[in-house]
Amino acid sequence: MVSMLKNLKSPAELKGLSVKELEVLAGEIRTKIIDTVSQTGGHLASSLGVVELTIALHHVLNTPVDKIVWDVGHQAYAHKLLTGRLDRFDTLRQLGGISGFPKREESPYDAFDVGHSSTSISAALGMAAARDCKNGKEKFVAVIGDGSLTGGMAFEALNQAGDQNKNLIVILNDNEMSISQNVGALSSLINRKMTSELVVRLKKEAENFLGHVPRIGKDLLKVARKAEESLKGFFTPGMLFEAFGFDYVGPLNGHRLETLIPALENVANLEGPVLVHVVTRKGKGFEPAEKNPSLFHGVGPFDKETGEVRASKGGPASFTGVFGSTLTAMAEKDDRIVAITAAMLEGTGLKEFSKRYPSRFFDVGIAEQHAVTFAAGLACQGMRPVVALYSTFLQRAYDNVVHDVALQRLPVTFAIDRGGLVGADGPTHHGVFDYSFLRHIPNMVVIAPRDEIELQRAMLTGTQHDGPLAYRYPRGKALGLELPDSVESMPIGKGEKLRDGSDAVIFALGVVCKEALVASDILAGEGLSVAVVDPRFLKPLDQQLLIAEARRTGVVVTVEENVRQGGFGSAVLEMLADEGLAVRVLRIGLPDRFIEQGTQQQLYARYGLDAEGIAASVRNFMHHDRGDASSTALA
Repeated sequence: MVSMLKNLKSPAELKGLSVKELEVLAGEIRTKIIDTVSQTGGHLASSLGVVELTIALHHVLNTPVDKIVWDVGHQAYAHKLLTGRLDRFDTLRQLGGISGFPKREESPYDAFDVGHSSTSISAALGMAAARDCKNGKEKFVAVIGDGSLTGGMAFEALNQAGDQNKNLIVILNDNEMSISQNVGALSSLINRKMTSELVVRLKKEAENFLGHVPRIGKDLLKVARKAEESLKGFFTPGMLFEAFGFDYVGPLNGHRLETLIPALENVANLEGPVLVHVVTRKGKGFEPAEKNPSLFHGVGPFDKETGEVRASKGGPASFTGVFGSTLTAMAEKDDRIVAITAAMLEGTGLKEFSKRYPSRFFDVGIAEQHAVTFAAGLACQGMRPVVALYSTFLQRAYDNVVHDVALQRLPVTFAIDRGGLVGADGPTHHGVFDYSFLRHIPNMVVIAPRDEIELQRAMLTGTQHDGPLAYRYPRGKALGLELPDSVESMPIGKGEKLRDGSDAVIFALGVVCKEALVASDILAGEGLSVAVVDPRFLKPLDQQLLIAEARRTGVVVTVEENVRQGGFGSAVLEMLADEGLAVRVLRIGLPDRFIEQGTQQQLYARYGLDAEGIAASVRNFMHHDRGDASSTALA
């Protein structure tokens, strides 16, 4: 480790460093990020792209009194290294280690917990409003990427911020367009001059003078403002933000500290809301990431010398891959099928679909609410839209699912990827609430396929069903089953008994069926005969099958990769209570807390969702007259 980063005690020390020294520091930060992420995986390209911007912000601001709110937080690795977490940085995204996102409990320099996009301006504006209520003087800066700016929430915040005219700085980190050295220098020079205190004061004095010229003053002021807007519009794309009531500054070259720092120093002294347009290069300083920023946005471990991502050990395709290839094949037979995603083309497995059927593929940007209602509009006109979203991101569109799809009983299918525990991205990305927030929606059908063949069947069922339907599948590899040449749909609300047993029955919903079957084997070796049933459907439940099995054994165990509150186990309890059936019930699922980061295997073991954990819970439940805290006896 080079000494400059190692010897940095706090961001305040940046103020005493020269631009040349800061550039050396930037190089050291990039080296540390690359070294670490090559081992742990993580969000590499976005963090490499904002190293100089991060240094400049901490150089200009008085953090942590002044607050930086990072949108999503993919790009906050340099921020973490500058704010006292160098010695723990190797634990990034590991069980018990530091988060891959800003986290308030982790550091006073992390102003707001993030992980989902388009929230930064709203949060920073709220902080600015609180400051004004308390007559404070601190500064608040929201750093938002051009991708996150596609989210409607960001524009809602811009609208209020411009109307309230509070002191607020929004940094637009634009890493999509490129900017040449000369143009960048010219833009930086223009904006340094335009944001100086002298120019701002002269501008206000000129406006005051023109506004008081008898008879023609107001007309002169309009002409002057139009001339200024025309000049800015000629050089910059800032007229949109000016229309929101922001002073627009930019574009600035986000990698040139000698111009970026003075511009930000001037901006920090301005009154009212200011938007600073900073152009950066995603993956800056690591050629493989610069050439393929999409791959290195969120990447697994890789060879830092060549940039080659370390291949997995082989094996079956992922559930996401099966979904993508199956939907593409289905679309060939049914021209009503359209696919929709929210800035997650590769993540949801729809790249091949988008190439084969470009007119039937829609990437709406980071706008999940719009994606769902857009799908409702398509369904109204006879199409069969499939909305592919991560479970955690579907949460953002809950109201649209209820009011725009389910209320009208429209045939929209929700392909819910990353259902359950997702691993190192932690609590902001675990998909462990969808059972709970979908099962109570009228007209909604919810399927949790146990393997890739069942996923294909669920997909066909969805496009044939005349109403809303969701199917949920996990992150990671499927089971490696041979896929059939032809797929049959499922009868709605029908489960399947996978194994017989007389002492108890496990109702295992989704991919945990595999673990439940192994747990049954373990228990059989100990003399316990435990049946296993795959309910397939969270809603509607196969009441005939489940009640018959519960009555036959007298002991029911539910297993789900979802929170216990309001989930599958709760649905079974309600069904049994309504039936008046006196059986003992053990619910195995996730507790009432946000689940930490860690590998999927570590978390399955920690929360008793692997075969050994399920077997242990059943064993303890069967061997004691009363169950543990997670069990419920119906009498």
